[in-house]
Amino acid sequence: MGDHGPGFEPDLDEGSIVARAQDGDLAAFEHLVLTYQYRLFRLAYRMLNDRGEAEDIVQETLTTSWCGLPMLADADAFGGWIYRLATNKCLDVLRKRSAHAESIVDSDDMDAIPGARARSVGWDPAHEAEWSAEQDGLTALLKTLPPAQRACWLLREMHGRSYAEIGVTLKISPTAVRGTLARARHQIAEGMSQWR
Repeated sequence: MGDHGPGFEPDLDEGSIVARAQDGDLAAFEHLVLTYQYRLFRLAYRMLNDRGEAEDIVQETLTTSWCGLPMLADADAFGGWIYRLATNKCLDVLRKRSAHAESIVDSDDMDAIPGARARSVGWDPAHEAEWSAEQDGLTALLKTLPPAQRACWLLREMHGRSYAEIGVTLKISPTAVRGTLARARHQIAEGMSQWR
């Protein structure tokens, strides 16, 4: 653990935490894992619609990020970098899928995601059913989008990543990101209007 020892303060800014992880501080890296693993799982699950594959992507991404940390030149760029790793792994899986043209069985286990939605005291079955239908609707709609559009929409709308960052991830210009996003938004808005 070097000389950081138990003195790791999680209220440090992310860049400082990344810098410590780059120096081999495991407590710092664990903090990053806790920060990102659920976000990455949500992204991968929405991209792939398969719980097992999404969990694999998260594991691979975290392993790759630990191995690649020393090569990351800018500690403040960690967030964009780890999203890029995960997105590209998802796109690889989708490319392999279409190459094999396998019939993918739908998995409707979004509810099984830890912490996805806790039933509160004021739980309303009617609202629950409506929410569920809307989530299923969104999942079905996302599956109809081409992979790059799907990634673009998720990174922007669900994860708030910047146009520049999404452009680097998908290897397109920020202007192309805007166009791709506009098409994805249009298709999703059109589809979701049926769930209103």
